[in-house]
Amino acid sequence: MDPTAAALGAGALIGLVLGLIGGGGSILATPLLVSVVGIASPHVAIGTGAVAVTLNALAGLTGHARAGRVKWPCAAIFASAGLAGTLIGAEAGKAMDGARLLGLFGLLMVVIGAAMLRPRRGGQDPDVRLTRDTAPRLLPRLVPIGLAVGLLSGFFGIGGGFLIVPGLMLATRMPMANAVATSLVAVAMFGAGTTLSYALSGRVDWAVAALMVAGGVPGAAAGILLGSRLAGQKRLIETGFALVVIAIGARLALGAWGVI
Repeated sequence: MDPTAAALGAGALIGLVLGLIGGGGSILATPLLVSVVGIASPHVAIGTGAVAVTLNALAGLTGHARAGRVKWPCAAIFASAGLAGTLIGAEAGKAMDGARLLGLFGLLMVVIGAAMLRPRRGGQDPDVRLTRDTAPRLLPRLVPIGLAVGLLSGFFGIGGGFLIVPGLMLATRMPMANAVATSLVAVAMFGAGTTLSYALSGRVDWAVAALMVAGGVPGAAAGILLGSRLAGQKRLIETGFALVVIAIGARLALGAWGVI
């Protein structure tokens, strides 16, 4: 496949998934860049993917913000705590051998995909707000969960949407629609932190990143539109995508350790 078309297509797919289910685009970035676009270094793939994920998340966030789905105070605290973790995790990830990092990344994909298959439990609070009255209850959950998700996000170079959405729901009991929209604030901030870290190390292919962003902006818009039309099929879409994530992750992990 032509490298330009591959990068545009990869960006469009990432944007589509981010707009549709609020996560998953970032976890596909590294496999797409290595296997489809042809970037040889896993570290460069992670840094380049972080650029695309950040800007594509911002594109998706714009649409959700206009619809009033974003819980901004919760997003700000969660993302701020996670950003600190992202910067620490990115430094640890850069210090690891590329092949081993890719193998661990594949294992993470399998774990996240399996977690997506589990049914969600617990009541929801559509009116949850982070205020002076609710802060003593919400902050002890938002801060540590955000920090932990940020560490994983930085280490593996992913936006962390699959971790952020359930993390926000666990911390606040906000409905999934709000968690998907709110998660994009953290996805963008985590991606920006990873981008900064890898860019300073010279591990970003800016030309490929630009192509992915060019494909990702319309992809995100299409994902938001498609998500609205398929709202009743959300669980079915997530299940199918989870199986794809598990399959790709298993392939990466087995390949990294020479099994296949």
